[in-house]
Amino acid sequence: MNLTNNPDHIQNTQIFSEENFNRIKDIMYDYKVSTGSNLFWEGDASDKLYYVKKGIVKLTKMTDDGKDLSFYYFGQGDMFGEFDTYIKSTCTFSAVAVNDCEIGVIQQSDLEVLLWRDGNFPVEFTRWMGFMQRLIHVKLRDILFFGKNGALASTLIRMSNTFGKEDAGHIRITEKFTNTDIGCLIGATRETVNRMISQLRKDEIIDIENGYLVIYDLEYLKSICHCEGCPKEICRL
Repeated sequence: MNLTNNPDHIQNTQIFSEENFNRIKDIMYDYKVSTGSNLFWEGDASDKLYYVKKGIVKLTKMTDDGKDLSFYYFGQGDMFGEFDTYIKSTCTFSAVAVNDCEIGVIQQSDLEVLLWRDGNFPVEFTRWMGFMQRLIHVKLRDILFFGKNGALASTLIRMSNTFGKEDAGHIRITEKFTNTDIGCLIGATRETVNRMISQLRKDEIIDIENGYLVIYDLEYLKSICHCEGCPKEICRL
């Protein structure tokens, strides 16, 4: 997977001014993670933020019955992590490298110094945290409120915003997702995803060409999940 080559990928750090983001870069240290390795595990201390310099990281969470759910994908230029200044907390997700990654690690203690010391930095950081909270709320709405068909439809829309390329009036997803991958994104079994994908193909809403999804009718998908027209920086994997 490659978000770097997608010109429509909107980095979630664009909220920061160049001056303030340079302050964040100054306190980072570099860390490399190989494909399939964990950057951190659910239950680890949540005392760091992470900036993706290269590669893609996905955040996953394990259910009580041992199934992995995939919640987010972060690519080059994105920052993620859980930040709590009041109590010692633990990570609610695990972070897995989808491919070889170069990560900038930001210690919470160093970030707190910036928050107390530097001008309008706290204002921009608060905006970033609000943006990340909105990502969570919208994602949970899509997964929980409109059934599995709605969850699948919203996920396909998110794929189109994150990995989509317009081609002769259609949207071609430039990365391969198996039905198992999609199941992890919406909390469904592979068999359930198989049935839903087959029906959408039968109805000529989507198709699969050489292993890549192609979306023919984006408006139909929006109607299934009661799309609220969120901007692309919110409606993303």
